[in-house]
Amino acid sequence: MTTSTNSPSPAPGKEVGERADVRFLLRHPAHLLAFGFGSGLAPKAPGTVGTLLGLPLFWLVTAAAADRPNQFILIIAAFLFGVWACARTGRALGVADHGGMVWDEIVAFALVLMFTPAGWLWTALAFALFRLFDILKPWPIRLADRRLKNGFGVMFDDLLAALYAIAVLKGVQWLV
Repeated sequence: MTTSTNSPSPAPGKEVGERADVRFLLRHPAHLLAFGFGSGLAPKAPGTVGTLLGLPLFWLVTAAAADRPNQFILIIAAFLFGVWACARTGRALGVADHGGMVWDEIVAFALVLMFTPAGWLWTALAFALFRLFDILKPWPIRLADRRLKNGFGVMFDDLLAALYAIAVLKGVQWLV
């Protein structure tokens, strides 16, 4: 079987499952969600493209729930749906953390935006910080990325990157 260009090689002795393409995404709702409604099929930087969808998710969450506790409940629900969707999609692809699965970035960035002051400069800083921590994976993000597998592992390391970004944003906000 073949894999998409953004699909990592399987571990030795493991066969890769299906190919990630539009037909694959439409085959099951979990695949469509895990791939960020197709944004994960971007030929370059699918994680960055997927992160951008955190903005509309954040807007939907704030439109659906005016108060912070209910917004958190919606983000937690999105996280839990992501655990399920990424686990199922990873099994179908034969790669636990396929590069095209971007729902983790989407949900994590929506969480960061909940703590970001209004304004496009703050949003740009939040985006840059989240992507920086998601890419560099400082401790304990790298440890979680290596040790935790399946849907929870896919989602959890991005949650940690979001917490790093939120901490730096709050520090910058305190300084300004």
